Amino acid sequence: MTPEHAPSPEHAQGVSRLNPAALGVADAARVLSRIGGKPVTEEMLRADIDAGAPTNANGTINLVHYAAWLVKEMSVGGAGGD
Repeated sequence: MTPEHAPSPEHAQGVSRLNPAALGVADAARVLSRIGGKPVTEEMLRADIDAGAPTNANGTINLVHYAAWLVKEMSVGGAGGD
């Protein structure tokens, strides 16, 4: 299984490690909200996915691929990002 298809593993002591190459929509929204300084909701991410944002085969989001898609969309004046 490639890293982008591997779910974020659980580690001992109940500490969860997030895999930025394979985040569920809820986890991606939470991470992006924390690091971006603006709220990012699951609905916002689902709208971007519906507009063509890339996802892994299992429906997870690779943050690097998603960021690249946002930059591309912003450069052509398309959807994605505010």
